[in-house]
Amino acid sequence: MNILGLIFSYILVFVIIGISTFLQKKNILGDEGARKFIHIGVSNWWILAMIFFAGEDALWYAIVPPITFIGLNYLSYRQNIFKAMERGGSGNLGTVYFPISLFILVIVSFGILNQPYIGGLGILILGYGDGFAAVIGKKFGKHKLLFGKSVEGSLAMFVASFVVSMILLSIEGVSLWIPIAFIIALISTAIELFTPKGLDNLSVPLLASLAYYFIFFI
Repeated sequence: MNILGLIFSYILVFVIIGISTFLQKKNILGDEGARKFIHIGVSNWWILAMIFFAGEDALWYAIVPPITFIGLNYLSYRQNIFKAMERGGSGNLGTVYFPISLFILVIVSFGILNQPYIGGLGILILGYGDGFAAVIGKKFGKHKLLFGKSVEGSLAMFVASFVVSMILLSIEGVSLWIPIAFIIALISTAIELFTPKGLDNLSVPLLASLAYYFIFFI
């Protein structure tokens, strides 16, 4: 199962990048839409990881894809290899921060805590919450807040984070999952709002998972 998990991990990521690049070239998605398509799509890797990576060696298999993509994404950032992922010339390392977040949360949730869904909460909130916040904010954001973000984008962030949290926590059988999901969504939305673009790929998943840990376990 662990080997299959590795194989499917790379297939998933490169298929998502390939589809995004195709849609971008066909002008079906704009530059930001292509980036967020990848952003949302790749976050689903955590679901795959929870399904396939198991047993005593789960951590050592699950950690391989994030390490690979830290290096590959940095190379792409420097050389503009995957154009659908990059903000050309903006100096934005967000695509590198994403797999760094994956790396940290894999170590903590697969290794230290042995509770993979805790890391999944942060990553899926980042993928869907931050992803839809950017798309909705760019298209409908008329009431500006901080760092070019908008009320409309923050509302999208909250709704997506709330839905993701409710689904994941209910599947895991967490008690009081609706109020906990509401609190996590509020915290995640505030984190995303007050973090400059790019750095939210670190702050949102790490702090959302940490907030859940303190709320539920402590």
